[in-house]
Amino acid sequence: MNITWDADGYKERFSFVPRYGEDVMNLLTVKEGSRVIDLGCGNGVLSKTLSEKGYAVTGVDASESMIALARKTYPQLRFLVSDAMEFQLEEKADAIFSNAVFHWIDGKNQDRLVGNVAAQLKPGGELVCEFGGYGCAEAVHSTLEKCFEERGLQYPRTFYFPTIGEYAPILERHGLRVEYALLFDRPTVQQSEDGLTDWINMFVKAPFEGMEPDLKESILQEANVKLESVLHRNGKWIIDYVRIRFRARKTAV
Repeated sequence: MNITWDADGYKERFSFVPRYGEDVMNLLTVKEGSRVIDLGCGNGVLSKTLSEKGYAVTGVDASESMIALARKTYPQLRFLVSDAMEFQLEEKADAIFSNAVFHWIDGKNQDRLVGNVAAQLKPGGELVCEFGGYGCAEAVHSTLEKCFEERGLQYPRTFYFPTIGEYAPILERHGLRVEYALLFDRPTVQQSEDGLTDWINMFVKAPFEGMEPDLKESILQEANVKLESVLHRNGKWIIDYVRIRFRARKTAV
């Protein structure tokens, strides 16, 4: 993963992430009682929703702070601290569900990720996922990139935002037959008054690591000015999200 999470701040200001994830659940076709893994479960909100739909749910996340919050909030559910590329199940899953996770994993590690996901599914089991797609938050990232360049700095692109054509072959290489794929724009309204700055502080940590606070503040102020006419409407910041969705089924072996 390319981030260390502020679990409390995420819950307070970015509840839209699991809220949008509820729609992705409609792609699940497994019956009630099926064993479902919520991969990258974060604070457990969607794990609870999956449980309410009648699934036997286990939440998996690499963030100890997120899992601690999930366990505290939903003590009746099972949660596991483990990386998406490495988690192992004693009993294979009927479905693996994942919302807003895969884009945090480097492109060079996507084969490893999908290979492990496939290995944890029963034959006929399904992967249902949504994550950032090609062009996600590009207005923000390209503006920050220019702000960095103006100061003689390099802005690292740490996210993985693929097209359908790029990602479907990865799934197929690991025995997952793509049944559904969609790439779509989803402009996303931010909850706080300082929505752009809060979004950058929560989700764009790596480029600012080790940077002097005054320099970071200068970049954030400039980004706000440059993006106001593009992403600010009716008193709200709206980030230019693009999402990609898949349902893929493990072929019988």
